[in-house]
Amino acid sequence: MTDRIPAGDQSPQDLESVLIASDTAGLPASAHGQMGSLALPEEPPGPAGSPEQAMVSPQDLALSQQQGLEPTARSQWAYARLRFFRHRMAVLSLLVLIAIGFVAIFAKQIAPYEFDELDLDNITSGPTFADKHLFGTDLLGRDYLSRVIFGLRTSLWVAFFVAILSTTIGTTVGALAGYYGGIVDNLLMRFTDLILTLPGLAVLLTAAAFFGAGDPLKVGLILALLFWTSLARIVRGVFLSLREKEYIEAAKASGASDARIILRHMLPNSLGPIIVNTTLVVAAAILVEAALSFLGFGIQPPNPALGSLIATGQAEGTDLWWLVTFPGLVIVVIALAINFIGDGLRDALDPTQRRVRA
Repeated sequence: MTDRIPAGDQSPQDLESVLIASDTAGLPASAHGQMGSLALPEEPPGPAGSPEQAMVSPQDLALSQQQGLEPTARSQWAYARLRFFRHRMAVLSLLVLIAIGFVAIFAKQIAPYEFDELDLDNITSGPTFADKHLFGTDLLGRDYLSRVIFGLRTSLWVAFFVAILSTTIGTTVGALAGYYGGIVDNLLMRFTDLILTLPGLAVLLTAAAFFGAGDPLKVGLILALLFWTSLARIVRGVFLSLREKEYIEAAKASGASDARIILRHMLPNSLGPIIVNTTLVVAAAILVEAALSFLGFGIQPPNPALGSLIATGQAEGTDLWWLVTFPGLVIVVIALAINFIGDGLRDALDPTQRRVRA
């Protein structure tokens, strides 16, 4: 039996040792059998388990402080990264998009031929895996696989240029309107509403005819000047909500400038919807650029583009089916991959999202 010391005769050192012994009775030992580490609770299993549910309880914090341990806190970006990598379709789509981007960047090294190289012995030959032209050839004997790869590079360049430029314009307009409000908000939002009321396809066709088509840079500028409006309205709404927060009032009271408040405090808290919208703009820009090239107002030869390849091959109908099928499939794969990535980013960056999608 263990002798019990009367409460009146216990010293403070004895009381402290008893409390530590009782508190550490249920602690798991470390790998070497020593009480040197604290195992924080892991995330509960099941589809409803989310990283937010794996928070450390006050008892665990008090226990870690008694043992002299400092639990590592995860940032919101760490939780977002965990949620994104649980979205299997988003991760798979990201890998597919990376592979497509790698092919587009190194088109000259990967393509078996130059996009304008002629093979007069194999004019309009169909695709066969035993042949040296896997995607067949076009009406002039040019290797179609090479033309699709170079067209992919052009279309992706235009799409990402449109996404970056339209995101910059939309974020700037929305941030200024939402932060300052009043007459600045009214002027910027009325101009945004004016752009939104214009028929997009008619404006694109008119602008392409007026400024000239065929140059990827001109096509990208025309698309970017029309794609920023939706993001501007989204960012304005987020900034209207954020400017009423206590930390914004504290930053103003501390003498921070408007530029610092916008760039340092408000913009980082608005990155979620901005990133999601940027991914969707990439997919939309590819589709619109392909439509413009198909109608003859987009990128013109000799610059290869996926839309212009489809426009060239559609006149042949089903006789030369590969002239439309292969560039069309590439456009579909890119659009689906980017939309799945946007879906995963939306779930990952939304702090209220609890359901983990497949």
